[in-house]
Amino acid sequence: MMTAPLFERLAIVGLGLIGSSLARRVRQDGCAGELVAYDASPAVRARVAELGIADRVAETGADAVRDADCVVLCVPVGAMGSTAADLLPHMKPGAILSDVGSTKQSVIETIRPLLPDGIAFVPAHPLAGTEYSGPDSGFPTLFEGRWTLLTPPEDGDPDATAQVAALWRSCGAMTREMDPAHHDRVLAIVSHLPHLLAFTICGTADDLEGESRSEVLQFAASGFRDFTRIAASDPVMWRDVFLNNREALLEMLARFTEDAQAMARAIRWGDEDFIVDRIERGRRIRRSLIEIRQA
Repeated sequence: MMTAPLFERLAIVGLGLIGSSLARRVRQDGCAGELVAYDASPAVRARVAELGIADRVAETGADAVRDADCVVLCVPVGAMGSTAADLLPHMKPGAILSDVGSTKQSVIETIRPLLPDGIAFVPAHPLAGTEYSGPDSGFPTLFEGRWTLLTPPEDGDPDATAQVAALWRSCGAMTREMDPAHHDRVLAIVSHLPHLLAFTICGTADDLEGESRSEVLQFAASGFRDFTRIAASDPVMWRDVFLNNREALLEMLARFTEDAQAMARAIRWGDEDFIVDRIERGRRIRRSLIEIRQA
């Protein structure tokens, strides 16, 4: 429990998995004097009020951000620009705007031209999530032991960046600053490409004919089940991620395609050493993740 709130008033806009988890942790640890929630969906607003995960549920975005010291946008990256455009005119001078988008260059390019004088912008990305969405899916320990990457502009406000970092650390996250372009390339391989592959593999299975398709579902092994878990993720969110990080994602997809073709050649020609080497490299990566507690 914090001894004093980081912000007198914190507004969370968008109450899906990330937004509702952040709200729950903020309420639990008291890092905001008042927590105000807003979602464009009336049904979500009603559910958030029922769950009691915010001190107040605003009926409009303008009401939510008015007098807030910090506003965190937890909406799909494709909606960041329009949401910021609607809210920024109602934010007070000295306030901080942040976000949780999975792509950073596109969000920065969209929001920076909209920023009025006196509003600091601190882009952020918590590397945490599940395949579930909506306000009921959140839980306060989602960010515990996970990284939140901050990608502040070169001319950004260091005090505002420190405050946003403190917010995420209060949620149990580890924080690190990163260049936005580098962030997008790293996330393309560790998050965006795996999701693209999962959606594609499940689509391939779904396209199988009759009996084969039913047997795939009936006898699904753990590997395929893992892919289906990832593929159950929110389609709007991932559509926006793919389109807003297309260059880095296509680069990583091209590299993966070359590696997959090399593996195919090894299988075709019985190159056992090549196959074993690739499997061992995968095992080493898994062991490394376990050692740093990111598995």
